[in-house]
Amino acid sequence: MDNSIIFEDERIDEVNEKLRLIQKKDGLTFGTDAFLLAAYIKKQRYATAAELGCGTGIISLLCAAREKFATVHAFEIQEDFARLTERNIALNGLGDKIIPHCADIRSLSSEDTDGEVDAVFSNPPYMLANSGKPNMSEAKNIARHETCGGISDFCACARRLLKHGGRFYCVWRPDRLTALFSAMTENRLEPKEMVFVHADINTPPSMVLVCAKKGGAPSLSVAPPLILHEVGQSSSGRALTDAAQRIYDTMSFTE
Repeated sequence: MDNSIIFEDERIDEVNEKLRLIQKKDGLTFGTDAFLLAAYIKKQRYATAAELGCGTGIISLLCAAREKFATVHAFEIQEDFARLTERNIALNGLGDKIIPHCADIRSLSSEDTDGEVDAVFSNPPYMLANSGKPNMSEAKNIARHETCGGISDFCACARRLLKHGGRFYCVWRPDRLTALFSAMTENRLEPKEMVFVHADINTPPSMVLVCAKKGGAPSLSVAPPLILHEVGQSSSGRALTDAAQRIYDTMSFTE
C-alpha cells in the first residue's frame, strides 16, 4: 500500500513504533493522549483485549506492535473510520493481531468478542454533547462529544465485555474525573490505579490515565504525576523529561 491508493482527504504519517498511519486531514489526528494510553496499558501477551471507539486504530496498532495482547477487537461506530482502521491494519501487516468491527459500543456483548476479554481500553469522547464549540467536521464532533454514547455507556460496555478481574484502561479529562469514577463504580469497575499528566511542572494536569478492575475491592493507588516537558525551553522544541523520554522509548510506564 502506498500514497497512490489513499483518498484525497487522507495522508500517511510515520508514527511511534515505526507504524505507518493513514489519517484523515479533517479528522482527529494521532496525539499524546492516544500514545500515553497505549503505553499505560500493561502487557498481557497471551490475552484478548477490546478497544472501544478506535478511530484510526492507532491505540490497537501500538499495542499490537509491542505485543501487549495476542488479539485485539477494535470497535468503531463511524463506518469511514472502521474501514480506515482496516486499511491501517493491512498497511502495517497486523491482520493476525487486530480484528476490526464497525459497531455501536452501546449494543455490544461478549458474543461480539467470542467470549469475555481480559482487558478493555478506550480514549472516549470527553465533552458533553451540548458543551464547547461545535466542530465543522462531524467526525470530530462524534470523536470529541458524547453524541454516540457517554462515559456511562463506555463503562457499561467494558463491564459486559470483561472477565471478572479484567482491567479497563481509560484516558480522560481531569475536570470530569468525578463523572468517570461514578460511571466506573456504577458498573462494578473499581478504580485501582491513576496518574495525572502535566505538560510541564508549572501547569495543571491536562489528562488523567486510569486503570479499573472489574469486581475489584476499593483501593486506589495514585502514582506520582507524569511531567512531559522540561521548563525553560522554547514552546516549539521543549525537551522531554527523563521520565517521559523513557515512556516514549519503551512504550511502557513500568519498564
